[in-house]
Amino acid sequence: VTGVDPSPGMMRNAKVPDGVALVEGRAEDIPFPDDHFDFLSMGYALRHIGDLSVAFREFHRVMKPGARLCILEITRPETRMGRFLLKIYMKGIVPLLARYVGHKRNTPRLWRYYWDTIEACVRPEEVLATLEASGFTGVRRHIDVRAMSGFAEYQATKPE
Repeated sequence: VTGVDPSPGMMRNAKVPDGVALVEGRAEDIPFPDDHFDFLSMGYALRHIGDLSVAFREFHRVMKPGARLCILEITRPETRMGRFLLKIYMKGIVPLLARYVGHKRNTPRLWRYYWDTIEACVRPEEVLATLEASGFTGVRRHIDVRAMSGFAEYQATKPE
C-alpha cells in the first residue's frame, strides 16, 4: 500500500500501519511508472484538484490494465432540502461540537471552508464524463441516500 500526498507536513504527522509507504506527489503528477498499481483510490480530495482531466489521465497512466479506481467524495446534495440540512450540519452543528470538544477557536472557520469547497465542487456529471474521456470504462457513481446524497463513490476500470 502506497499513499501519495502533496504535503510533507501531513505525511510527517500521519500514523500509518507497518508496510504502508508514503510518497510526496500530486494527483496530477504521480511519481510512479506506467502500469504500476492494481488499485487506486482517493478519498475526499477531488475538490482540491485544479484539472480533473489531467489527474484522471495520470491515474490511468499509473494503473495496470484491468485495475480498478475508487474515488470517495462529499458532493453537494442534489436537492434543496439535502443542501440545507448538510449545510446546517457542517457549518453549524459540527463546528459547535468540535469547538466544545476540542477547545479550538479555528474549528468553525475550518468547517466553513470545508463546506465552501463542497459547495464549489465539480458536478458529478462532469466527474463521470471526465473519467470516461480519460479512457476509463465501467464508470459509475453510487450515492449514499442515508447521507442526503452528499457522499458519493465513483468507480471505474482501466481497460485490459
